Amino acid sequence: MSPNRPVTEITLAPIDRGFSAWATVVASSALGCLVWGFPNSSGALLAEYMKDPLYSSQKNAASTLPLIGTLSTGILYCSGIIIYPPIYYYPRLRKIYLWSGVFICFPSLLGASYTTNVKLLIVLQGVVYSIGASLVYYPILSYLSEWFVQRRGLASGIVVAADNIGGVLFPIIIPTLVKHFGIMITTRIYAVMLAVCLLPAVPFMKARLPESRVGSPTRHPATRSWVHDRRFWFFVTINTIQGFAHFVPLTWLPTFATSLGLTTSQASLTLTLANATSIIAGFVVGWLSDRCNIWALASTLLLLSSLATLMLWGVASFSFAGVLAYGAVYGVTAGSWSSLWSGFVRPLALGDPSVATTIINLMMFSRGVGSIASTPISTALQHSKLVVALGSGVTKTGFAVDGGRYTAVIIYTGACFACAASVTVLGWIFDKRRGIGGAEEACDVFRDRITEKA
Repeated sequence: MSPNRPVTEITLAPIDRGFSAWATVVASSALGCLVWGFPNSSGALLAEYMKDPLYSSQKNAASTLPLIGTLSTGILYCSGIIIYPPIYYYPRLRKIYLWSGVFICFPSLLGASYTTNVKLLIVLQGVVYSIGASLVYYPILSYLSEWFVQRRGLASGIVVAADNIGGVLFPIIIPTLVKHFGIMITTRIYAVMLAVCLLPAVPFMKARLPESRVGSPTRHPATRSWVHDRRFWFFVTINTIQGFAHFVPLTWLPTFATSLGLTTSQASLTLTLANATSIIAGFVVGWLSDRCNIWALASTLLLLSSLATLMLWGVASFSFAGVLAYGAVYGVTAGSWSSLWSGFVRPLALGDPSVATTIINLMMFSRGVGSIASTPISTALQHSKLVVALGSGVTKTGFAVDGGRYTAVIIYTGACFACAASVTVLGWIFDKRRGIGGAEEACDVFRDRITEKA
């Protein structure tokens, strides 16, 4: 073949199949599970820090320690709008990002395992670690889009499920390790395990397309007509409001459970159950989003999340069984929310993968804003007068736990979900007035574009 001959499809590895494609999925799953495992276990870690006098006795520890988890998840969600654009124009950066992320994650956690200073802990675990984790995670999305087209939903679903598996396993493992070794050595063990598992996975992340030909500084930017679409702004608004509530139960459920007098293992089990049910529900909701009206599906999930929070957490969670019930239902309703993103994106991107990735990054950013803001809000609400007014009394309800400490937090969370549901219904009404079709119409347009390209 002539060196000047353009690269054709024949010279490339097959799409949607083959060893390299599925090796990328397996490696991506390992990377995602480990980098998300620590942030997804933040509730269990918070319960351990709050019990340890080395940390909890420091000034303002009760309000600053919860920032570790929310900063970590928030930065992971928000950083895509910064990390992805350079990858789009210079695909070779993906491997550099991956290796850099691994070598940032390991020393940040290792350093955190040697400090008892809460502020330094927030910097190392909440900020530095999440920057490294972001550099690992976002190249995964780019690699998957090259290897999978027709089976992209399946490949993405596997990777997302692996992300949540970390949130299932580590809340079980961490309390056991803390019981035997303490929180500092447990963090050290996780840091070493992270490095040992990530280092062999990175070499399997390979590009399908020649990276020198995929991108350049003059690469034509994707169309931005979707920015002027009212549906996009409705989706972002709904997603942001949902983010202000989403992370509150994940942060405080283990601490709430310990306030009931439950053991550390029982408290962590509530978080494990929420993450476990979200894995199964995520596949189901993702499947439904391809077949059902996205507005109806989103408003249903938000309304159920609100009712579950107010009734199961607020009323029924005065026992271990009640907390477990809420964790399970919350994982199904709120935990599956991100599986709706493909349904939000489809009518806006219309088959353009670069637009789809851009919108997904903006969705992650808006959720990250809610993640970062929700912890200071929920921490302040625990000291509000509403707690004393509604939470005190002899009635056995979740509102009355720990003298009503969580009353305002529960009401705030349920209200946010209800507000997001109301905005969704409003967007649905506007959508109907415009006569815009649902998922079926978008899928038809998508298939037409794929046929034209073929």
